[in-house]
Amino acid sequence: IKMNKDAQMRSAINQKLIETGEREGLKELLRAKLIECGWKDQLKAHCKGIDFPK
Repeated sequence: IKMNKDAQMRSAINQKLIETGEREGLKELLRAKLIECGWKDQLKAHCKGIDFPK
């Protein structure tokens, strides 16, 4: 029951963010902060050291 309530709450919040246009703004802010802290570069460096199956 709790999981269903959590899913409903997440859905309602997501819908409200979409309706108000804030979702895109939050995504852009997150993207900018991740770039600012070098997360993308760190992830690339980490992935270069992993042998992925081909």
